[in-house]
Amino acid sequence: MSFAVVTLKKGEGRMLKSGGAWIFDNEIDSVLGEFDDGDIVLVHDFDGYPMGRGFINRHSKIRVRMLTRNIDQEIDEEFFRMRLKDAWEYRKKTVDTSSCRIVFGEADFLPGMVIDKFSDVLVFQALALGIDRYKELLIELLREILLEDGIRIRGVYERSDAKEREKEGLKKVKGFLGEEFDTNVEIVENGVRYIVDVKDGQKTGFFLDQKYNRLAIQKLCKNAKVLDCFTHTGSFALNAGIAGAESVLGVDASDLAVNQARENADLNGLSDRVKFISRDVFELLPELEKQGEKYDVVILDPPAFTKSRSSIKNAVKGYREINLRGMKLVKDGGFLATCSCSHFMDYELFTKTIAQAAKNVHVRLRQVEFRTQSPDHPILWAADESYYLKFYIFQVCRDR
Repeated sequence: MSFAVVTLKKGEGRMLKSGGAWIFDNEIDSVLGEFDDGDIVLVHDFDGYPMGRGFINRHSKIRVRMLTRNIDQEIDEEFFRMRLKDAWEYRKKTVDTSSCRIVFGEADFLPGMVIDKFSDVLVFQALALGIDRYKELLIELLREILLEDGIRIRGVYERSDAKEREKEGLKKVKGFLGEEFDTNVEIVENGVRYIVDVKDGQKTGFFLDQKYNRLAIQKLCKNAKVLDCFTHTGSFALNAGIAGAESVLGVDASDLAVNQARENADLNGLSDRVKFISRDVFELLPELEKQGEKYDVVILDPPAFTKSRSSIKNAVKGYREINLRGMKLVKDGGFLATCSCSHFMDYELFTKTIAQAAKNVHVRLRQVEFRTQSPDHPILWAADESYYLKFYIFQVCRDR
């Protein structure tokens, strides 16, 4: 079988050569040979040096996503079995696999794909045309790999409904891959029970990337008064509650999320101490300040305020505002846990923004720890998009 050959312009392919997986449209000099969008192509440098194989899509600015650096590697069933087996073996060594992300796209050398495992259910997401073609094969192979460890998957749900698909010329898709099942799935993480809605929950149903950051706040919350902002379905709040917090208030603008959080509190027998309200956090925090409220622990886990470089300036204002307000509500000697899940709000900018907020409210921050995403969302060096979550815990100190 002959493959089309993509040749890079001289001096281009810097991301690829440093270890990344993407080739952008403006880096390509020529494409020789016949192909359809989504097909496997061979990639050569400007001088003909072989760079590997990937799939091509003329609808996307990310014109080629690399699958292998080996120009002779066949992209077949055995190749995908190897990639999936490697991804699973890595998770077995690094995380609690009862619920985890098994495939994290480019960081697992399977670009454009996410697979999450919630107990005995898989959630599949394809964000690129090339990988979308293989979804039935990939799911079947992963079922077989998990069964080798005695894990029988009872159902698979597809959540290929992200906006990123539109950039690939793809329609949003969601639905069962195989037999139907109850899409409210119970999981246990850090000793906390949750009902995960894989059909209608955000993203794939639950934010697995904060698993060990949620665990990290438990030791701070015993006998504490806790405020959890942007609580979503209550994950940080419930970790505080199960750790022995005296009282927890979780806040989110989504009525649906708050109702789910209350159900999760009931599930864990925490409804007496862990309460949830539906409010805009930006409106609520100044009100709590006026009321003279103070907390032992304040947690800020906002959604990404920016998903592009063009809106970073406004995002900085948002992060500075919530951190400023959050710091004001922390008791002297209390703790602030704060994070950003935006790739474009990088470590340096996020750190600088928090420092500005602390200066504005005349508090001193003593760093307890800095964390990133859970290891099942590995950060692949040179693939900058794989590093997105920044998580700080500070002690907030006032002069006295």
